[in-house]
Amino acid sequence: MSAAPLPRTVVVTGASRGLGAEIARAFHAAGDEVVLVSREDRGLPAELGSRARFVAADVRRPAELHAAARGAFESTGRLDVWVNNAGYSRWCPLPQVDEPFWDDMLATNLKGVFFGAQAAAAYLPAGGSIINVSSLAGKRGSANNAVYCASKFGVNGVTQALAKELGSRGLRVNAVCPVFVESEGLLEALAEPAAPPLGSDIPGYLQGFASTQAALGRLPRAHEVAQACVFLASERASAITGQCLNVDCGVLPQ
Repeated sequence: MSAAPLPRTVVVTGASRGLGAEIARAFHAAGDEVVLVSREDRGLPAELGSRARFVAADVRRPAELHAAARGAFESTGRLDVWVNNAGYSRWCPLPQVDEPFWDDMLATNLKGVFFGAQAAAAYLPAGGSIINVSSLAGKRGSANNAVYCASKFGVNGVTQALAKELGSRGLRVNAVCPVFVESEGLLEALAEPAAPPLGSDIPGYLQGFASTQAALGRLPRAHEVAQACVFLASERASAITGQCLNVDCGVLPQ
């Protein structure tokens, strides 16, 4: 009787809250060993229990991402899936964009993705997978959102380029592109004056957006985006690479 296969090791960046935490939960529920990478531990590893651990890292610092990848590999003996989730959203009108705003968003949303992939690729075996959490803002622009859009268009470009570069090693690289997914971070961003609700009723704005823009009349939920990530990292998606998959309830049919 053959031994049961060892669980995969899955690294999720920005896993302390919101969508990242839901992605970590989904991979853990699928039986994987999950390494949660974030600047602070908000208690999720303890909540998940066995097969979950926390590694402190700032995705804006490539050396810390490389250390996280090395630590995950050395602690479990393998690294199978890397999810570049860390990122944030903020709206800002063109005249108010300064270099610190640009530099921090690009460092978090794009630099972190590229160097996360670089760190992961040093350890991923054939059949391994990199999944980048992008956005519908990586496919179409919107007002007061040029910097965020630039970061997410960049994520989609990196996804496609690395799929070509790493495919010869049997590695797959894909992205998910959600529209608004209600989370603490999104609600904080939408409360800012330059955000689409313009300082008004945020739940009402989201409800109106869903009813007028989404084919399904609703917005995606965090667990649905997480399940898309689990699928893309699975054998069921073994022929899928270089894709930036909309998880948007039909806001942007393609």
